[in-house]
Amino acid sequence: MNQSFGLHKEEKTYGMLCHLLAFSGVIIPLGNILGPLIIWLLKKDQSSYVDMHGKESLNFQISNMIYSIISGLLIFVLIGIITTPLLFIFWIAFTIIGSMRASEGNGYRYPLTIRFFK
Repeated sequence: MNQSFGLHKEEKTYGMLCHLLAFSGVIIPLGNILGPLIIWLLKKDQSSYVDMHGKESLNFQISNMIYSIISGLLIFVLIGIITTPLLFIFWIAFTIIGSMRASEGNGYRYPLTIRFFK
């Protein structure tokens, strides 16, 4: 989705933060969900752009957590040894792509994402 918006720099920054703060999950447990959630809750009523990116980021982070739990369980049947690192690379790459699109002022839809928030 490459929908362009007439935006202020601040909106692009908050939209980008909705994606980038997911990397706080590397340091803080559940930070990959809490970071985007905080930005989204603070700014969703002030900007439809931030609302859109916040929902999209949260949907992806929650979906990815579910996939990670399943992949972790699959380690016991060996397939998880392959899927877990691939899922981590997938998470990093698409989170960066989402943040870049948000900083450019474009909409973005993550692939393989369950839409919890519409």
